[in-house]
Amino acid sequence: MTRWKNWGVVIVSGLLIIASWTTGWDTLMIAAAAVAGYQIAISAIQALRVKIVSIDLLVTVAAIGALFINNYWESAAVTFLFAFGGALERATLNKTRKALSDLVDAAPETATVLRDGEAETVEVWELVPGDIVLIKNGEQVPVDGTVVTGHGGVDEATITGESVPAEKAEGEEVFAGTWLRSGLLRVKAVGIGSDTALAKIIHRVEDAQDDKAKTQTFMEKFSRYYTPGVMLTALVIGLITSNVELALTLLVIGCPGAMVISIPVSIVAGIGRAARDGVLIKGGEYLETSARVNAVVVDKTGTLTYGRPVLTDVVVLDDAYSEDQVLTLAARAETASEHPLAEAIIRGAEQRKLTVEMVDKAEPVTGKGIRANIDGRTIAVGTADLLDQSPDNTRTLELNAAGKTAMYVGVDGRAVGIVAVADTIRDTAYQAIKALHDNGVKVIMATGDAKRVAENIAAELGIDEVHAELMPEDKLVIVKELQSQGYTVGMVGDGVNDTPALAQADIGIAMGAAGSPAAIETADIALMADRLPRLPYALNLAKRTVKTMRLNIAIALLLFGVLFGGVTMAIGMLVHEASVLLVIAIAMLLLRPTLKDEQETQAMSQKREAEALAS
Repeated sequence: MTRWKNWGVVIVSGLLIIASWTTGWDTLMIAAAAVAGYQIAISAIQALRVKIVSIDLLVTVAAIGALFINNYWESAAVTFLFAFGGALERATLNKTRKALSDLVDAAPETATVLRDGEAETVEVWELVPGDIVLIKNGEQVPVDGTVVTGHGGVDEATITGESVPAEKAEGEEVFAGTWLRSGLLRVKAVGIGSDTALAKIIHRVEDAQDDKAKTQTFMEKFSRYYTPGVMLTALVIGLITSNVELALTLLVIGCPGAMVISIPVSIVAGIGRAARDGVLIKGGEYLETSARVNAVVVDKTGTLTYGRPVLTDVVVLDDAYSEDQVLTLAARAETASEHPLAEAIIRGAEQRKLTVEMVDKAEPVTGKGIRANIDGRTIAVGTADLLDQSPDNTRTLELNAAGKTAMYVGVDGRAVGIVAVADTIRDTAYQAIKALHDNGVKVIMATGDAKRVAENIAAELGIDEVHAELMPEDKLVIVKELQSQGYTVGMVGDGVNDTPALAQADIGIAMGAAGSPAAIETADIALMADRLPRLPYALNLAKRTVKTMRLNIAIALLLFGVLFGGVTMAIGMLVHEASVLLVIAIAMLLLRPTLKDEQETQAMSQKREAEALAS
């Protein structure tokens, strides 16, 4: 029905024009103009009621004027081409909004819930937080929740844009609208319906696509004055030259259709493409601002690094011990510690297939480390203060200088080895920093971590400027200083501790926002996947969109050149409609996938990241 409503008028009008050519009856040509122009005239009248001089009014006046001078073919051609262009325009615009409809279609409608030990299929709206949902291989995840039992690979492309399934196990988050590609999961429902990340994404994209960029707002204001100006100019030319057809042709050519549509169609396409790739952009204004970003402030922990310390070195200081023995002693002692570094040492030992038994007796020493009794010996892991004999600190100083935390392993007061841990750099951080630099973006690290650690990581990644040992409010000062130097600043933060800096920055960016509805709502740009390379991708897409907007405006303005070619009304309308469709077609190029070329690189990066965490 919708398709007939869109194309029915065009088909009937076109058949009447063909019939008129065949029979030579002018009444059929008038009928064709009436059929195609009826809705155009209605739209023009409706716009006038709210004091808007629309494009439809220009076409209506031109078509009626052509009838009065007995130019029936011109009248029919103008209205037919305008109706045809409108139908084609609506059809192509629907394609630019397909990204949103794909997200809407991704929302699941039913779920299998476990109640009283029995599996029951229910509508999603019947679920309540706390329900245990059963998800089998090949099924869609119906809720946001936490895995209670099971293991599987989940395709999260609808949320994060990632092509490689994410491995999920007990305690990990899953999101509604994603697909379980392997395994079996039992999930405790947390977010349902409108409270899911998918629903918030859909809401954000709807708002963003309707939001207006500054350029679009200017163009709309301009067209309000431009359209009456065209009508007045046509009237003056008609009076001066006594050439009514020339005046009517000016009305047709002067229709600012391509100009008016050039901005919104680009915004819809750009934001839609970004949403498919797991990047939420809050609106047209932020899209336009993102294109100008030339300085990015990033945190270190969890952004450039994994935010999870891992064992990096085991050094033997006593030939009576091997690396494995030193590490086993350290790991066993740390089983009694709750310090974050203890987990890294224990995990490192387990990954080397070493047996790590719990200790019976241990004594944490605040600020220094831990002492434990193992097989009748006193094992110490920590600073030199835990030892009776002062060891040579050359190796520990070297490790510390490399940004690692080095700890002595002592047996009965004497150092036998050193273990070192560090928060390792994300494999994708290199790719992201290089991409930012290639696009002329300055990268600034702002972190609360120790200066030596921050400087080592910055040097390895080639970061331009480092600020360490900061409080959250210090990051606000850094953003302000960059802005005072003329930079357009993007701030990457978590949306909570970095709120002042995010608010001050020209563009606030939340990374890994899929599990944080608050980040989706508050950030100007939300990177759904926990992948920094999506940042340069988002900035590049913004630049492409703004370039498209400018190109489309140029095409719209060049339309005036045809006036000097002595064209007819029909040709003028044909050129006008062609320009509108060209503008839309150029904007639709933004919908082309640009991450596909990176999929192999991303898959390899993910594999290396997993190996880095496992090693």
